[in-house]
Amino acid sequence: MAFLLGGANSAKGYDISNSVRLNDNDSPELSFTLNENPTHQDKGTWSFWIKRGNILSAVSRIFSAYADSGATQTWIRFDAADKLDICNRVSSSNNTRLVTNRVFRDPSAWYHIVVAFDTSDGTAGDRVKLYVNGQKQTSLGTATYPSQNDDLEGNTNGIPHSWGCDGVNNDEYFDGYLSEVHFVDGAQKVATDFGEVNDNGVWVPKAYRSSYGTNGYRLQFRQTGTSANASGIGADTSGNDKHFTLTNLAAIDVAIDTPTNNFATLNPLSLPTATKPVFSNGNNTVVTQNASAKYFGGTSTLGMVGGKWYCEFKASSLASNGMVGINGMAGEQARQNAQVSYTTSGYAYLDTGEKKTNASASSYGNSYTTSNVIGVAVDLDNLKIYFAKDNTWQNSGDPTSGATGTGAAFTILAASATPYGYYAFSCTDNTTGSSTWDVNFGNGYFGTTAVTSAEADGAGIGAFEYAPPTGYYALCTKNIKAYGGA
Repeated sequence: MAFLLGGANSAKGYDISNSVRLNDNDSPELSFTLNENPTHQDKGTWSFWIKRGNILSAVSRIFSAYADSGATQTWIRFDAADKLDICNRVSSSNNTRLVTNRVFRDPSAWYHIVVAFDTSDGTAGDRVKLYVNGQKQTSLGTATYPSQNDDLEGNTNGIPHSWGCDGVNNDEYFDGYLSEVHFVDGAQKVATDFGEVNDNGVWVPKAYRSSYGTNGYRLQFRQTGTSANASGIGADTSGNDKHFTLTNLAAIDVAIDTPTNNFATLNPLSLPTATKPVFSNGNNTVVTQNASAKYFGGTSTLGMVGGKWYCEFKASSLASNGMVGINGMAGEQARQNAQVSYTTSGYAYLDTGEKKTNASASSYGNSYTTSNVIGVAVDLDNLKIYFAKDNTWQNSGDPTSGATGTGAAFTILAASATPYGYYAFSCTDNTTGSSTWDVNFGNGYFGTTAVTSAEADGAGIGAFEYAPPTGYYALCTKNIKAYGGA
């Protein structure tokens, strides 16, 4: 996987504070119409970071700029094969088209993408350059380069810029996270203008230090207001005042899952072979399937092999025998369409109040329903797991009791003794009904509802409904690096 380990923990890179979470089923869009003549119409660069959501193997538009009802346009998108597809089209004729051979379908990864045009270049193959995580993409299934001095349609006075969808037809919505967007008018930049390799050998953002040109802009998705954009989410922070209008986006869609601190989500690639669960809300919501013996829900993209970790679950609908917990063989459980507690390395708290492992249930705590927040605290240093209902640790549990394990639901296997060497947070059911589970790994939401108290962990990271126990942390790359989770 290509996830980042956090620029703030390296001598290089800089912290990005926000991303915007785009949910395709909400039809999100950020839009602005260029309102000045460009610095150079044959030159322009887009730089941005994305983390994909649940829309894979379908056309997914990241950016579009268009005129003539779409006959003339520039786009950046994933095609139906999950390949990057770059196009500059004039009067329905593609004068530029680059499509990678490489596919991009890792929902745990932040990708840095740079698309840079200079049609005045005397070498056709240098007129458009595409970079991903600092590497120029040279393996192309389609490689059509513009003629010399062709206009870049996406840098034209009066042309709308749309992020998150095909702005012409209002479809092909992107699902996932978008962060640190730059458009530079009048220059063909390279990836190292926006990123660098840190001391850990990881590609991380760096501050852009040059001009944006006349029509350029920068979107940082800050919530502080500006006179042109009261919410601040679409505010241009380049100084050019190219403030974007928001459609179906609000303050709730600003996320702290960023390229410099990558949070766990549920994994839409960990699936049964049939009757699949459905993911949404940046892969933090899953609907289990309403079918006979179809139990599997979701497991986290990031695993744990040591340290102490906390997350929260809440069900917006709950079938009988819904359950949350951890799983030491998440991939195999997905393939078998099994619920989290079928194996010796799966441990769950059921809505009946029972606990369950290795397909055996026993008495444990109080029952819960859709109004309750279920906290899960995993101590892999002392091999204990605890569950809370609305901040009351069941069985008088004390997650800070260390090796004593006061009131722990289970003494769990060491990660090294599990089939795949790690644990993942999990949610499933054990019935013919369907459950909808929302998980908060620290991003501050249950589905589309923000938590009310926004409690951080001891490192000052995350926004939880209830404060994590002392010594327990949100499952994200900064904490994994600092506290031994991988």
